[in-house]
Amino acid sequence: MSTGRILVVDDDANLLELVKTRLEAGDYSVTAALNAEDALEAATAAVFDLAVVDMKLEGHDGISLMEELHANHPEMPVIILTGFGSIDSAVEAMKKGAYNYLTKPFDARELLLQISRALEKQRLTVENQRLKGLLEERYGFANIITKSEKMRAVLEAVSRIAKTESTVYIHGESGTGKELIAKAVHLASDRKDRTFVAINCAALPENLLESELFGHEKGSFTGAVRSTKGLFAQAHEGTIFLDEIGDMPLPLQAKLLRVLEERQYYPVGGEKPVKVNVRVIVATNKVLEEEVKKGLFREDLFYRIHVIPISLPPLRQRKEDIPHLVDHFSKKMAEQMKKQVKGLTPQAMKKLMQYDWPGNVRELENTIEYGIVMAEGVITDDLILQAKMTHESSVQSDSRPAAASSSLEGPLKSLKEARAEFERAYLIRVLESCDGKAARAAEVAGKYRADFYDLLKKHGIKIQDFKSSN
Repeated sequence: MSTGRILVVDDDANLLELVKTRLEAGDYSVTAALNAEDALEAATAAVFDLAVVDMKLEGHDGISLMEELHANHPEMPVIILTGFGSIDSAVEAMKKGAYNYLTKPFDARELLLQISRALEKQRLTVENQRLKGLLEERYGFANIITKSEKMRAVLEAVSRIAKTESTVYIHGESGTGKELIAKAVHLASDRKDRTFVAINCAALPENLLESELFGHEKGSFTGAVRSTKGLFAQAHEGTIFLDEIGDMPLPLQAKLLRVLEERQYYPVGGEKPVKVNVRVIVATNKVLEEEVKKGLFREDLFYRIHVIPISLPPLRQRKEDIPHLVDHFSKKMAEQMKKQVKGLTPQAMKKLMQYDWPGNVRELENTIEYGIVMAEGVITDDLILQAKMTHESSVQSDSRPAAASSSLEGPLKSLKEARAEFERAYLIRVLESCDGKAARAAEVAGKYRADFYDLLKKHGIKIQDFKSSN
């Protein structure tokens, strides 16, 4: 089975045949073209995963051909082949969207390596987009469609690990969306059509938690009037999510370790083992390494579950997501409550942007829900303050009370001004970090190149100002 469709363009018939032969030996499906016209005709008739284009073609040049190919297939990686004396032109090609370049004569193994890397990067990009669309379609999780680079990295990690069977360890403060990410892993996995079950290990006393996890036999304890299946049995061939695993009692930790090692367990009061096939995902807001040192968490279990770690950033470290989350929550809740609410006043958004959000996304969602319920046409800054006071009165301890309290009172620009300033500063930082390479900058920003150029035009940013001299 072909590992990818590749278009190769070179006016040297001997080199073209050599490249075609080497790529086909690498299990690629190859279409060869001796000139730009044939290449464009082939690209119109079929979709290619990647193109290898010679810089100097008879009557044409590689950069122009690349731009014409990108006009129809903007996401297709292009590798430029060039002579040693034309490296400057190849660098210019990369600034205009080429994935990479190779100088002639080149090592066929290096070409295969570059192609493999480009296709893997492209695959991850497509998979990430598929995952985001899947989540929004299946669960309406628009808050996982993030503008934050930190959360985009999390989603990329999800797309990488989902197809494996490895245990996933999610760490993050309360309210950061650990179950959301666990469901994302499940939905993107081969188990997506099977059951996903979740349990908060801190919510039940030890005896009930054991029965919930492993089930029990009739008469095994007072009130056990019939046998029941536990969550592990319910999750057979699916995924089980153990939230706040750091609060699991030590005796149960030993039983969980045995399940992970042997893939079988005994129900409470049972004498026969039950075999189980599950993907295990755990989460905690504790630093389990410290819990191990205190003797509160088994070291052997820690190493058994700490296989694929994912760290979720708190909301205060990704405030660029707040306006988008607010917009999503406002629309969703106004529709659910059948209320006509026109959004937030600029002063209300100022307070939201300044606040440190110790309760993270969950607290933000609760705040917006309070605002929608109490609003008369628009959510004001007074309603935001009332929501905060209501939240604080229901929370016994707050890890950041002083900062949170003062931050809500601080002055800020209007939402429109804050968004515009952040967007412009962000675009400048991206262009600087990418040395003015539009294709790379657009990729980092998560935008199609055409949309990226529209943003630059909107903010009066000239991309040539960021290109280094050759």
